[in-house]
Amino acid sequence: MKQFKKKQKNNPSASSSTLSKWDRKYVWHPFTQMQEWEQEAPLIIERGDGIYLYDVHGNKYLDGSSSIWVNLHGHRHRTLDTAIQHQLGKIAHSTLLGAASPPSILLAKELVNIAPKGLTRVFYSDDGATAVEVALKMAIQYWQQQSPPQKKKKTFVRLDAAYHGDTVGSMSVGGTARFHERFRPLLFSTIALDAPYCYRCPLDLRFPSCRTACLDPLEDVLSKRHEQIAGVVIEPMVQAVAGMITQPPGYLSRIRALCSKYNVLLIADEVATGFGRTGRMFACNHERVTPDLLCVAKGLTGGYLPLAATLTTECIYEAFLGEPEKTFFHGHSYTGNALGCAAALANLEIFKKEKTLVHVRKQSRLLQALLKPLAELPIVGDVRHCGMMAGIELVTNKETRKPFPLAERMGHKVAVECRRHGLLIRPIGNVVVLVPPLTTTEQELRKIVNIVTKGCRTLC
Repeated sequence: MKQFKKKQKNNPSASSSTLSKWDRKYVWHPFTQMQEWEQEAPLIIERGDGIYLYDVHGNKYLDGSSSIWVNLHGHRHRTLDTAIQHQLGKIAHSTLLGAASPPSILLAKELVNIAPKGLTRVFYSDDGATAVEVALKMAIQYWQQQSPPQKKKKTFVRLDAAYHGDTVGSMSVGGTARFHERFRPLLFSTIALDAPYCYRCPLDLRFPSCRTACLDPLEDVLSKRHEQIAGVVIEPMVQAVAGMITQPPGYLSRIRALCSKYNVLLIADEVATGFGRTGRMFACNHERVTPDLLCVAKGLTGGYLPLAATLTTECIYEAFLGEPEKTFFHGHSYTGNALGCAAALANLEIFKKEKTLVHVRKQSRLLQALLKPLAELPIVGDVRHCGMMAGIELVTNKETRKPFPLAERMGHKVAVECRRHGLLIRPIGNVVVLVPPLTTTEQELRKIVNIVTKGCRTLC
């Protein structure tokens, strides 16, 4: 028996070359041009440890994107591993449709305790897009169930370049044309407003008067059409997929004030910014804002399992009480999955025990200092940063801020160069994106920025 086990360990079920062949033959990767993918040797990640990833050939990489912004405390964290194993000894999943489970109850209580004050109810789903879908549907039904019903309130205000997911509703309130334009016939109409893209804005958003002017279009729309508007959808503090576009101080709190003034719901999509990414547990905490609906996912389970939640107020919850037809008819088969909830509870425990937010704020200051010299490079137009999220925008001309043609794929070229030096990142067009795990040490952070600097210099 011992010999058999040893043989199995030294002879995996498929060699790396076989896996590469099968990947190209059977797998369709997201956000990937497969013709290009099939011409290259695929990167196949086999295991992880801390903030490092290892491919099937044994090559070691820094996880500079937190496996697309989900991993918070590093891979194979003992507390998370143990929590999932412990829950697996009880049950992996049971439905929340007409039933409950201890992990989902305990997690809901913890989320309400740490959420912006006034958010008291938790509705579970599977991922960021579904969390946004839930919020949109709740908003529409909430207005329909007012007394008297406000059925005209069925339009949403969104920001250009916003990204809220790839389901039909979340695409409708998104503004990433490159991803969503082909599906326009499927989408419902929304009111689009310019995002506060300070680097490319003609106004100088450092000054209060300019920040006010940036929101004048929103107030104009709300003052004229608030009777038709159900909600304003926003990514607080940072528009991540737009290229890590950071919002000016006071922008978020002013939107909250306008929504309250004109009786419109504020929907905050914190799928990317939630759970410490910006230096606070939630980005809304920076300006002490409580949205009417808060969407979370990604880091909710520490990057271990898919789980999402939409948090809302008691006022919205109570609008769904009463006759059977007032029921919120929405749900998912794996809603409130026990393993996911157990991982999420362990994730929140780590925040407390390891004082994660204190560490993030310290590392955020270091990251800002390390990134500063990059701004001097001839192809770097703008360096923006919030917490452990950073975007380095590449331009062909610093004076005119002219971007590189997307076909030139400058961001991709930098990422390829970084990979040669042991760093995995995924750019967004001309923006080199850094979103390392929250537990990244000073030494590791210096190494990450040093590699990115080498990659940019190589392409100068």
